[in-house]
Amino acid sequence: MKIIHKRIYITLIFILLLISGLGARLVQLQLVSTESFTDKKINLIEGSVKQRTQEMVVDDGRGKFEDKNGQSLTSITHNRLVLFPFLEKMKWPVQQVSEIVGMQPKELTNRLANAKTPVVITKELSHAQVEKINALKVPGVFGIPLKDERPVPLAEHLIGLEAQSKQIIEEKYSDKLKNGAIKSTTPVGISGMQRAFDEFLLPEQESKLLYHVDRLGGPMFGIDVKYTGTANPYYPVSVRTTLDLSAQELVENTLNHYKLKDGGAVLIDIKSNKVIAMASRPSINKKDPFKKQNGSDSVENRLLTPQTPGSIFKTVTAAAALEQNKIQPSLTYNCDKSIYGNNVEEGHQKGQLTFEESFAQSCNATFAQLAKEMIISNPNILEQYADKLGLIQPVGWTGDVFHFEHFKQFLGEKSGRIWTNAREKKIPNAVGQTAIGQLDVKVTPLAVANMMASIARGGEKKQVKAVDALEYKNNTSLYTFKEHELKGDTINKATAASMQQLLKGVVQSEKGTGRRFQTLPYEVAGKSGTAEINVKDDIVNKWFAGYFPADNPKYAMVVVDLNTKSAISPTNSVFYDIVKGMYELNTR
Repeated sequence: MKIIHKRIYITLIFILLLISGLGARLVQLQLVSTESFTDKKINLIEGSVKQRTQEMVVDDGRGKFEDKNGQSLTSITHNRLVLFPFLEKMKWPVQQVSEIVGMQPKELTNRLANAKTPVVITKELSHAQVEKINALKVPGVFGIPLKDERPVPLAEHLIGLEAQSKQIIEEKYSDKLKNGAIKSTTPVGISGMQRAFDEFLLPEQESKLLYHVDRLGGPMFGIDVKYTGTANPYYPVSVRTTLDLSAQELVENTLNHYKLKDGGAVLIDIKSNKVIAMASRPSINKKDPFKKQNGSDSVENRLLTPQTPGSIFKTVTAAAALEQNKIQPSLTYNCDKSIYGNNVEEGHQKGQLTFEESFAQSCNATFAQLAKEMIISNPNILEQYADKLGLIQPVGWTGDVFHFEHFKQFLGEKSGRIWTNAREKKIPNAVGQTAIGQLDVKVTPLAVANMMASIARGGEKKQVKAVDALEYKNNTSLYTFKEHELKGDTINKATAASMQQLLKGVVQSEKGTGRRFQTLPYEVAGKSGTAEINVKDDIVNKWFAGYFPADNPKYAMVVVDLNTKSAISPTNSVFYDIVKGMYELNTR
């Protein structure tokens, strides 16, 4: 008997110890280690809430990009009907809701069948319909504005991409990660202005609709759907760009219409030197943005990357010759000869031309000869005037913004170049090639557009802006980007005035390379360019750069088709249609 009692006591003690151990474990789980369980620092409270919560993200909380009038560039807002899954298990006024939205009741109930997450009815609702739905005050039935990505991205290379990047977060935002301000899964900017302005755009808090469920998925707490979102009146921040939504859509649609595959277009407001529209091609490969296409990442903005300009560079040679008093109005040049002194092919002969005629018809021999003469007395003449016209240094806005020194709006913009080997300045044929924008000359299309704007302004150089301001959620200003001059010497006003006449002549002349643009409602001044990239396969860069209206300049523009065949390039057609479209936008 004593042995039996002893065994019972031992068993009871064992049971008590087991119960005590389980109690201690529960204390640890529910009271002690609730936010940092095990060496993996698991937040048990957060996990429990997540397990018992269904949610729908209305806004991810990241800052937005807007055009100059406050319209979103990255998303379109639609009014939608949202139905929560628990409606399937309860009575709700489906007939009333269906009448408001103009759908059959069965359509709505079918969408709810077996739903695990909130159902978004994609039919667009009017503001009045949204008000009627919400006036019903039915739990789980909401009319709300939801943001969708634009089906066709706008200015995607300029604005850039956001994505999850644990590496970037750990490198740049380790403090925010440690204090819980962001997570390792928080999207960050990986290219373009998303990357440049990333620290201003990081989300403070998502906005959500959420409800709590029991273990069977049924609603708890009286099926009360809650809205959670930041009450902070300042965040998220908006980036107010200089882009014009209508002009950007015009440029994008025109490039798409003519199927321009590699290159793009940039449009600048001459007075303010702000980018009105910018579109690069090819489009970004969203699945693999850094995959090489034509030797470059698809995410690379071609308009910020140096390209061989061809005859566009004759603008520089002409400005140097004018300012150095090398032009004699009555003197003619033999345009039946190449830059090497050989006879040009039959059909490409132009005869004896004056300087003005040579510029209008893009005679290579004239500018090769002028450069050879000028470089004897000044070996640096071509790069000096390229710099005066803003073609060598980056032209995008840069400056100190809060604690960011040398902040750049155009992340990834590269410098131009004229020579790679100074010894070639002593080789006549190399000088001749450089004078017409060949050999080692490379400049960015943005810099070329800026050059045209500078000439139209009488020689004044400015940095190009793509962003006007950072604005708080309540529309007050966080930071305003002021105009900056572009450093360095400029051409004088007399030279600029002469260049304006030369650029007009390209279009107005009977044999000018831009004569096609004579029929436009805006008079155009500009310069064409065909740069040889691969002579054997007839591969070229095809350019047209200019400004309009010619007598009252408002816009400067560059269109470039890279690595194409001259005979099939749509460059001039794209330029033509954009100018025409801008006229129509401005005369509505």
